[in-house]
Amino acid sequence: MISNKHKILDAILEQGMLPLFYQDSEAGSVEILRTLYKAGVRVFEYTNRGKSALPNFKKLKEVRDAEMPDLYLGIGTIKTPADANAFIEAGTDFIVAPIVNPAVAEITNKIGMLWIPGCMTPTEISVAQEHKAMLIKIFPANILGPEFISSIKDLFAGQLFMPTGGVEINADNLKTWFKSGVCAVGMGSKLISKDVMSKGLYEELFDNTKLALDLIQQSK
Repeated sequence: MISNKHKILDAILEQGMLPLFYQDSEAGSVEILRTLYKAGVRVFEYTNRGKSALPNFKKLKEVRDAEMPDLYLGIGTIKTPADANAFIEAGTDFIVAPIVNPAVAEITNKIGMLWIPGCMTPTEISVAQEHKAMLIKIFPANILGPEFISSIKDLFAGQLFMPTGGVEINADNLKTWFKSGVCAVGMGSKLISKDVMSKGLYEELFDNTKLALDLIQQSK
């Protein structure tokens, strides 16, 4: 039997994109999730970046269970064991982090959950590998750029990388990233912008999500 960890990883690789956002509004968060799902998203990361993250996540999980049973719902910006445990209890499918915290890795490894740590240096990548990271987030990718991936990928043959930060919905930008050796891209504010959230531009979000998914399939 393929473990959930492998199924979720496969879903991220197939989708080629991990959309992520946080919004204080519960209703807004739910609408964005519905819009992403309608546009074809099947793996998604909510980020732990505000006081409403945990209650909103619990609501998203309720909506997911009722309306979108084939969606994997993960939590991002998990830096401490306390946060990891709180969201595991709330039912997250996987955990994404901006840093490598071995204590968080230990918690996820113990229960067989996918943990995607963020790295900026070869040393951090090496530490993440020691703690069994199957997919590593390169963050902040806008600072490091595709050249960073091209330069280090041979040092870490077989390791899967996903840049987050500064990835754009643009054929050339996406092709450059995939050519550098990434297997997927994280898409935050370039997809789910402040305008989309504050003005409820869900049709625009739907169109942009479909476009991003199409461009990514062409870029892989």
